[in-house]
Amino acid sequence: MLKEISLEGKTALITGGATGIGYAIAEQMYDAGADVVIAGRRAEVLKEAADRLGERCRWYPFDVTRTEEYDRLLDAIEEKGPVDILVNNAGINIKKDYFDFTPEEFDRIVATQAKAPFLLSQAVAARMKERKSGGSILFISSLASILGMHEIQAYTVCKSGVKGLARSLARDLGPYGIRVNSLNPGFVYTDMLAKTNVKTPERLKEIEERTPMRGFTQTKDLGMAAAFLASDAARFITGIDLVVDGGISSSFLI
Repeated sequence: MLKEISLEGKTALITGGATGIGYAIAEQMYDAGADVVIAGRRAEVLKEAADRLGERCRWYPFDVTRTEEYDRLLDAIEEKGPVDILVNNAGINIKKDYFDFTPEEFDRIVATQAKAPFLLSQAVAARMKERKSGGSILFISSLASILGMHEIQAYTVCKSGVKGLARSLARDLGPYGIRVNSLNPGFVYTDMLAKTNVKTPERLKEIEERTPMRGFTQTKDLGMAAAFLASDAARFITGIDLVVDGGISSSFLI
């Protein structure tokens, strides 16, 4: 099992990998032996994250909505070896009343949360297919794809979509040895959650108490789950949505 769980010799590309869930995934994949590449919009934050991770981490300032530049990014990364693992983590959210949502706001969320993971996965998978090397692609879904949540409708559209996309791609890419899964976080106390879901200490306590295992999902929990799904220990697992939420989606909510 220790041999199969290792990611040694593999390269993992993680979008939005400098903070929050993305950084936790980068950290655990690095710990499992992978060479890690983190991409995001803020160079200074990326550099700080890479320095914390260590010498096997590289970083690239990159906006995932710039779909026309995917090949340039992948060419630069693959000068030092192919991408074996892709984690589509970069994301944004806007919380507001459904009737106040504008088409421009909807398009902005879709560009980051749906269009980018669709097309970046296409670009990475095409190279995996050509190399006949197999690989692992991971989407980050959300409890919003399971539970009706307040004032995050555009986000919900995207997160429900990528979960379905993972199942569809598992079917189409499986013959090439490419596994595709989604990872579904519970309530993780990140900056995004604080800005969109948690407004008061009372709300924070309510979420903790309604989680059967009590408390919030830790980013490390998600990092370890992602590293497992990317490893050979999960070699015959594809097309699933792995929920790491302390049981909250199996209970009543919110």
